[in-house]
Amino acid sequence: MTTMTTDLDTLTDVARQLRVDSVRASGAAGSGHPTSSLSAADLAVVLAARHFRYDFAAPDNPNNDHLIFSKGHASPLLYALYKAVGAIDDDELLTFRKAGSRLEGHPAPVLPWVDVATGSLGQGLPIAVGLALCGKRLDRLGYRVWVLCGDGEMAEGSMWEAFEHAAHENLDNLTAIIDVNRLGQTGETMHGWDVEAYAARARACGWHAITVDGHDMRAIDDAYRAATTSGRPTVIVARTVKGKGVAEVENATGKHGKPLPDTDAAVAELGGYRDVRISAERPDVDAAPHVFATEEAELPTWRVGDEVATREAYGEALAALGRRRGDIVALDGEVSNSTKSELFAKAVPERYLEMYIAEQQMFATAIALQVRGWRPFVSTFAAFTARAFDFTRMAAISRANFCVTGSHAGVAIGEDGPSQMGLEDIAAFRAVHGSTVIYPCDANQTAALLARLIDRDGIRYLRTNRGKTPVIYPADEEFRIGHARVLRASDADDVTIVAAGVTVHEALAAAERLTEDGIAARVIDCYSVKPIDVETLTAAAGAAGGRVLTVEDHFPEGGLGEAVLTALAGVDAHVRQLAVREMPGSATPEEQLRFQGIDAAGIATAARDLVATR
Repeated sequence: MTTMTTDLDTLTDVARQLRVDSVRASGAAGSGHPTSSLSAADLAVVLAARHFRYDFAAPDNPNNDHLIFSKGHASPLLYALYKAVGAIDDDELLTFRKAGSRLEGHPAPVLPWVDVATGSLGQGLPIAVGLALCGKRLDRLGYRVWVLCGDGEMAEGSMWEAFEHAAHENLDNLTAIIDVNRLGQTGETMHGWDVEAYAARARACGWHAITVDGHDMRAIDDAYRAATTSGRPTVIVARTVKGKGVAEVENATGKHGKPLPDTDAAVAELGGYRDVRISAERPDVDAAPHVFATEEAELPTWRVGDEVATREAYGEALAALGRRRGDIVALDGEVSNSTKSELFAKAVPERYLEMYIAEQQMFATAIALQVRGWRPFVSTFAAFTARAFDFTRMAAISRANFCVTGSHAGVAIGEDGPSQMGLEDIAAFRAVHGSTVIYPCDANQTAALLARLIDRDGIRYLRTNRGKTPVIYPADEEFRIGHARVLRASDADDVTIVAAGVTVHEALAAAERLTEDGIAARVIDCYSVKPIDVETLTAAAGAAGGRVLTVEDHFPEGGLGEAVLTALAGVDAHVRQLAVREMPGSATPEEQLRFQGIDAAGIATAARDLVATR
C-alpha cells in the first residue's frame, strides 16, 4: 500500500486505481455499472483528495461535508473511492453485490458514510438541496454538500424542482457535478455532449454554472475552487467519456449496466492493479449544530361534543409540540392554510420551511433533514402525496424517519371533486416497508396520536379530514399505536362495524338505527390502520358470529377493509367491505358519503343484509 500526496499530477494514478477497482468489483459480481463509473473517476478523485472535508473515522461528525451519488448506479466508483481513503479494504470491495455485503448494487445507509439510498434517478440532487438548506437554516454549520449527477437523470422533473429551490434559497454551500458522458441505457441522452445546454438551463434558474473537460485534472480542480466562492449554488457540467480508459467500451452503446467482457484485459489496459491511498482532509472546525430555544407548551384539548376538523387539531397540536421541542421542523407545499401547518409557522417560524408546489422536493428535504437528526413533519393534501411516492419508497430504503400528514382525504371533502380527494393514500403508505398509518376520528385523538408519532421510527402517515366532526373522546384519553378502540359493544352483538376517521361517526349513527331493528352492532374505531390491532378485531369477529363490516372513505384496494381482511386471515369470519367504489364528482360532503353508501343509512343497510345472510 502506498500513500500519495494530493498533487494533481500524482492523482492521475489514483484515478486509474478507481477505474481498475470499479472494473474489478463489477467483474467479481458479474454485474454492475463499470462504464458509468469510469467516466466520473477523475471528477471523484480531485474532489475527495483536494476539496471534500470528511472524517471517515467519525461519520457522525456534524461538520463533515456530504457527498451524494445521485447517479447511484455508479456505486463501483463510490466503493473504490472508499477503498482509496482507507474506509474499506480490498476484500470487502470484491464482495460487491454479494449476499450479506454492505456494498449493495446501489448505495444505501448500511454504510456509515452513505447518507441516503440512491439509484432511483432524480433523487440525489433534491436531497442534496435539502441537506444544504439544513446546513444554512437549521444546523447553521459550514459543511458543504456535493452531489454527483448523471446526464440522463437531468430529464427528471424532480431535478429541476431542486434547481429552482436551491437558487431561491441561495444555497452557496451546494455544488452539483453533472457527469455528461453522453450515453444512457439505450442510447444517447437528450442533449448528448451539449454541455452548454445544461449550463444555460442552470443559469436560467439562478445557478453559477461552469463547463469543464471532465478528464482534465487541473480544470476540475479550478472548477471546484470556483464553486466554493460563487455566492450561489454551483453546477459543474463536465464533458466525459463513458467507459473512459478501456477501448472496447469507450463511448460505446449497449455497454451500460454490464461488467466488462474481459476484466483482466481491462485492468491491464488501465495500467494494472495498484493499492494507493489518499488522505481526505478532515473538517477544520469543531462546531455544534444550532439548538433552538423551547418553552413549556401543553397539547391543545377540546370538550366532548365540540365540532372540530382533525386538520385543525393537527395544526394546533403540531404548533404546541414545536414550541416545546426544538428538533421538530414543519414543511408544507403551499397549502399550509388548508393543512393548518400555518399554525406551526406562526408559532416557530424559524423551523418552518415553505417548499411551494414541489412535493418531490418537499419529501426530499424531509429525508435530508432526518439525516441530520431533525424530526420533519410534512403536510399537504392526501392526494398530492402520490406525486412524491417514489421518494417515500426510497426513503424506506434509507431507513428514514419522518411524518407525513395528508389532509382533505376522501370524498368527504365535498364539492372540490376527485382531483383533490386522497382515495389511494392509505394503500400507498401501507405498502411502504416499516410504515405506520394512523387515521384519527376526532380532535383529542389527533393531538394525542401526533405526540406519539414524533419519536417513532420509519415513515409515519397521519390522515386528517377537511370537515368538522364531533369530539367523542375526553381530553385525557390515551391512545396507543397498534391498538383500536371499541366504542360500542354488548354480550350479544350481531355484527361488528370497523371504521376509521370520518366513517367512525357514521358507524355510530348506523348502530343507533340498527337498535330499532333489534340488531346489536359493535363499533370499532380502527384508528391504527398499520400496525393494526389483530387481537381486538379477532375478538370482535368471534363475538359477533363472524360478521364484520368495514367502512372507509377510500377506494377498496389496499385500504382499511383489506387491512382488516389481512388481520382476520385464518379466522372464521365473513367480512364485507364498504368503500368508495364509484368515481366521485362534485357534491356536498353529505351527498358524497350517501352516493358511495358509506353514510349512516348505507352502513345500516349493509349491516342488516350481512346479519340476514349469515
